[in-house]
Amino acid sequence: MKKLAIFGSTGSIGKQALEVVKQLSGIEIAALTTNTNIELLLRQIEEFKPRLVCVTDENACEKISAYIDDEVKLYCGSDGLIDMINDMSADIVLNSVVGSAGLLPTLRAIEKGMDIALANKETLVCGGGLFMEKARENNVRILPVDSEHSAIFQCLQGSKAGEVSKIHLTASGGPFRTWPKEKLDSIKLSDALKHPNWAMGRKITIDSATLMNKGLEMIEAKWLFNVDMEDINVVVHPQSIIHSMVEYRDGSVIAQLGAADMRLPIAYALTYPDRANLEFKKLDFFRLSGLDFETPRYEDFPCLNLAKEAVKIGGNMPACMNAANEGAVELFLNEKIKFTQIPYIIEKAMAAYNYKASVELEDILAADKFGREFAHEVV
Repeated sequence: MKKLAIFGSTGSIGKQALEVVKQLSGIEIAALTTNTNIELLLRQIEEFKPRLVCVTDENACEKISAYIDDEVKLYCGSDGLIDMINDMSADIVLNSVVGSAGLLPTLRAIEKGMDIALANKETLVCGGGLFMEKARENNVRILPVDSEHSAIFQCLQGSKAGEVSKIHLTASGGPFRTWPKEKLDSIKLSDALKHPNWAMGRKITIDSATLMNKGLEMIEAKWLFNVDMEDINVVVHPQSIIHSMVEYRDGSVIAQLGAADMRLPIAYALTYPDRANLEFKKLDFFRLSGLDFETPRYEDFPCLNLAKEAVKIGGNMPACMNAANEGAVELFLNEKIKFTQIPYIIEKAMAAYNYKASVELEDILAADKFGREFAHEVV
C-alpha cells in the first residue's frame, strides 16, 4: 500500500488528485492539508480517513478543532505543517500548495526521503538548484504534475543523455491571445478568469492570461530536465491537445497528446512507472477540427521575457521575480491594479532588487519577502 500525503487537498489540484485516488487501488491517504477551507477538509477526512491533517490558517484551525475526533491528529499553522511532516510516514507527497508557501514543506519532505509529485511551480522557480541537489542527496524522485512537464517527462522515457535538441513547451495563449494590444489595458478581472481550456485556481488562471505561467514553467523545465533556457521553446497551441514536445538531435519530435484533464498527469505521477486504468474522458481524434501553432506575442505579454531575464541574472532573482508576480496578481485579483500593470510591477521589483548570487534557503526567502512587499509598496 502506497501512502500519499496531499498538501493543498481542498484546492483544484488536490481535489482532482482525490478523484484519481478513488479510481486507484493500493493508495492510502496519510495526510491532508488546507489553508482555510475547513468545510471541504472535514468532508475529505470523512471519506479518506487520513491520520494527520493540517490547517495552516490559525483562525480556521481553531474553528475546526471541535469537529476532529481522536483518531485524527490536527496540526495548526505553517509551523504545524512542518511538525506534521516530521511526524508523518508517507511514500509520496503531492504538493499543490499555491505560491512560495510550498517551499519549506517541499524541502522538509525531501529531507525525510519522500518522493515529491510536484504541482508547486515556485519550488523550482525560486530554488531549483537547491531543491534538485537535495533530492539527489536524499535519493528522492521529483515527479512533475503540471500537464506540460508531465508530457515532457513522458516523451523523454527511453532517451539517452545528449540526444535531446530542444524542448517545445506548449501554451494555450490564454483568453487574450487574439486581443489587439490597444485593448489589453481595458481587461477586466472577469475576463482574465475565463481560461479557454483549463479549470484552474484563480492565481494560476491569471498567470496563464499574462503568460507568466509559461515563464515559470520554462524555469521549472530547466531544472527538472537539466536543460538550458535557450533550448526551451514556447509554442502557442490554442487547442491544448498537444501538452508539450521533445525534439531530438536527429530531427525527430515526440509529442504527448491527451484531453485537457489535469487528472491524467496527476495519475501518472502517483503511479509512475506504471499507468493506471482510468475511466476519464479519452481523446477523440475524429472530433478534432485541427491543431494550430503560433509564436507567443512577447512584446504584448512581457512576463515571458521577464522570467527569462530573471534566470539570466541568476542567483535569487527568480525568487524576487516570482514573489513580485504573486503580489501583483493578488492586487489584480483584488481589483487594485490593471492587468497590464502586473508585468510593470515585476519589472520594477527586479530593477530595484540587489540580488545575491547565493541560492541558500535564507537568500531565497529574503528575495521572496522583498518582491512581495515591493509589489504592495509600489502601488
